[in-house]
Amino acid sequence: MKPPSLDSTEVSPSLGRVRDLITTMNIRTRVVVLQHPQERDRDLGTVPLLQAMLPNVEVIVGLSWPSLARLLDDGDADALRWAVLYPGSLPRELQRNEQTAPVLRLDRNGNALGPTPYLQGLLVLDGSWSQAKTLWWRNPWLLKVQRLVLHPKDPSIYGKLRKEPRREAVSTLESVADALVFNGEPKAVRESLRKVFRTMVQRTRDAMKSTPLIPAPESDPSDDESPPETDGE
Repeated sequence: MKPPSLDSTEVSPSLGRVRDLITTMNIRTRVVVLQHPQERDRDLGTVPLLQAMLPNVEVIVGLSWPSLARLLDDGDADALRWAVLYPGSLPRELQRNEQTAPVLRLDRNGNALGPTPYLQGLLVLDGSWSQAKTLWWRNPWLLKVQRLVLHPKDPSIYGKLRKEPRREAVSTLESVADALVFNGEPKAVRESLRKVFRTMVQRTRDAMKSTPLIPAPESDPSDDESPPETDGE
């Protein structure tokens, strides 16, 4: 999917409110967002903002794909050079020092890895917690790629604008921004993304004073449950 043009009538109101701040930044890391077809929070979602600012962000809508190679349409795709951002269950309990690491890189067996060699790309599951779990369940090959476990120091920039199931849960943009810096991208990329996102949230709050938005449905309590481990084919 091509990045949204800010001149397009399909641009969400939230993204349109920060069109004056949008600047394109080039990064080395490829980011592929796997978006659930029923993702409903399109107005307040951060994926369009990521696409507008990072040309390397690609959104693929669907529920399942046979393999990483088929997803990327690249027969030479190396699962060991890709990582998925997903705060689900892990093969083992993290040690105390690992629990406070801003970003932790693990292999499929739960072994901690260093930040290098750099990852070729990041996979991001986009949707509600239950929708993200559906994507996880239906794509067992995700267990073959590495995982990035994030421990954000601050709560999401969304604040009370969007209810999150856990305090440590943050937006897709915030997760990607942290992961990119971990993967060697300039800290300025993270700072720019967060600055524009923060402004988007503030301007949306201001707009809601005159035209309140319909609140998104509350998360299903089962969303806090993590999917069990299965071995990918």
